[in-house]
Amino acid sequence: MRLLTFAAMFRKILIANRGEIACRVIRTAKRMGIATVAVYSDADRDSLAVRMADEAVHLGPSPAAESYLLADKVLAAIEQTGAEAVHPGYGFLSENAEFARILDKAGITFIGPPPGAIAAMGDKIESKKLADAAGVSTVPGHLGVIEDADAAIEIAKGIGFPVMIKASAGGGGKGMRIARGADEVADGFRSAQNEARSSFADDRIFIEKYIEEPRHIEIQVLADGHGNVIYLGERECSIQRRHQKVIEEAPSLALDEATRQAMGEQACALARAVDYQSAGTVEFIVDRDRNFYFLEMNTRLQVEHPVTEMVTSLDLVELMFRIAAGEPLPLAQKDVQTNGWSIEARVYAEDPARNFLPAIGRLARYRPPDTTDGSVRIDTGVGEGSEISMFYDPMIAKLVTHGPDRAAAIDRMRDALDAYYIRGTGNNTAFLSSVLAHPRFGEGRLSTDFIADEYPDGYVPAPPEGDLRDRFLAVAAFIHTKVSSRARQIGHAGPPIDPVEPRSLTVWLGAEAVEVEAQFGEGRADIMLDGRTISIAAGWRIGDPLLAATFSDDAGIFQIDRAGTGYRLTHGGAEAVVRVLTRRASALNKLMPEKVAPDRSKFLLSPMPGLLVSVAVEVGAQVRAGEELAVVEAMKMENILHALADSTVKEINAAPGDSLMVDQVILEFE
Repeated sequence: MRLLTFAAMFRKILIANRGEIACRVIRTAKRMGIATVAVYSDADRDSLAVRMADEAVHLGPSPAAESYLLADKVLAAIEQTGAEAVHPGYGFLSENAEFARILDKAGITFIGPPPGAIAAMGDKIESKKLADAAGVSTVPGHLGVIEDADAAIEIAKGIGFPVMIKASAGGGGKGMRIARGADEVADGFRSAQNEARSSFADDRIFIEKYIEEPRHIEIQVLADGHGNVIYLGERECSIQRRHQKVIEEAPSLALDEATRQAMGEQACALARAVDYQSAGTVEFIVDRDRNFYFLEMNTRLQVEHPVTEMVTSLDLVELMFRIAAGEPLPLAQKDVQTNGWSIEARVYAEDPARNFLPAIGRLARYRPPDTTDGSVRIDTGVGEGSEISMFYDPMIAKLVTHGPDRAAAIDRMRDALDAYYIRGTGNNTAFLSSVLAHPRFGEGRLSTDFIADEYPDGYVPAPPEGDLRDRFLAVAAFIHTKVSSRARQIGHAGPPIDPVEPRSLTVWLGAEAVEVEAQFGEGRADIMLDGRTISIAAGWRIGDPLLAATFSDDAGIFQIDRAGTGYRLTHGGAEAVVRVLTRRASALNKLMPEKVAPDRSKFLLSPMPGLLVSVAVEVGAQVRAGEELAVVEAMKMENILHALADSTVKEINAAPGDSLMVDQVILEFE
């Protein structure tokens, strides 16, 4: 990144946050020679941020409401360590105007915007009024506070469906619901209120028109205390799930230069209207005709800021430091230059095959991709052995790639995801690969409905097809022969397998049996199948979870896990369990009885680890398909569990307030 000349700067700062963003801020501070203080809860006692910082102060118990959200505890940590300034990261206290005011009164610099700007933009209702007054295009809707669900239904009818129900103090996808009919408004209003109350201690709700097929595009702005305001181009954040961003990129294919300039100028106008200072983001939705509408302004550093840094070569955290220290911006609008394309994928501890439910636990194996050439960047707060806690967002890392154009950035991201080996918790790397490989994504035909449209039944790992199927078969035969050859040596069952002598094998790819002839050499093999030859070369060693394979016309990294007597291979968003057998063993395998899964339809199981908020039925109750049964909260998001069929409640096995494990029985039906 571009290095700036250091002027007078803070000697010590405190980072009032955790995880990857705390580590991100610490890295820039260390480069600038600024001492750092981390704060931590019980759950984060051994975190990477604590190890990286020069000092660390314990805040309290694991729940954020008892630690990271308590301004008085953060202030005590500041007093204890003598920190001169506070960087809030994102989330927690980052957009809390009262916290910024308290720091100001105490003579501590808040590395962010003034309290007035936070208050003005943090209230989504008031911010839309201010945006409208500043000449910024806004979405039609009802900007008054809505008292109850009945009022919400009438307002939604007046606006016209579909509508978006939003928490006024919301962010990060929390407190947001789409309602396409009156019957969805009541549930959506209640859930949005509950999530907003839990996450922001503010349950005010408003409703606006939902724009169909929207693209979510945001403008990065920078403003100093000397009247200078600039924008650094846009980020496209249209790949979302439940209103939470999944993949972001800079720039956007959707904008032409005229639209980009118009959006940038409106974003700067809004920043000037509230006397903004620091880095901030103005979010818009853009329709198919490039009409754009203001959504909100985030008065903080965004999760997806690395893509802007990659294309501008600017360090936004450093610029936040300098603005907070009173320096003018080191560049004007005419100096802003962008280079190439960057993509960010959010790597989460979740189970995409189970409706993306959080998958907390310990990272038993953690091997990130190589970042030495600068085209791949990883922002993370974890390492091998770290624990993904139920108390916070389940993000493992932000994986970022850069290339001279969009196609190159996508290719580098796909390779990096294949090389990102994470075990111990579920993760979404295969799903991210699937999205990146989708033809619609490659063509740039994006909208915030992309995941809902293309994965209507949820995500199921795709089986390999075509050329990819052949490569899976070749990799399976290659690794199995190395494994079985060593087993023969260790077990004294004979000499290593003769590499000259062809072997007749049957590779089971799921339920498909494929007969192959394989001939092996040192670090290579020729696999004959279906009348053609697949050549593979790899320097793989037994026990390595990754195999970097070179084929005659391509190369790729495969993830390898043992699966019983076979192997689970993952590559490019495809996954398959393969077994390699001799012809005789394969014939006998066909005679094995199929194991039938037990019937679990008589139980309501918790789909994730979390807190049981409520149970809506009693023993003996007659329930109908679609009726609400229980609400489970995980990672501050409420999940309503509905009946799948008409039935009678036989037994209730858990009570509100219970902590649930995944697949724990909540109810039993007759």
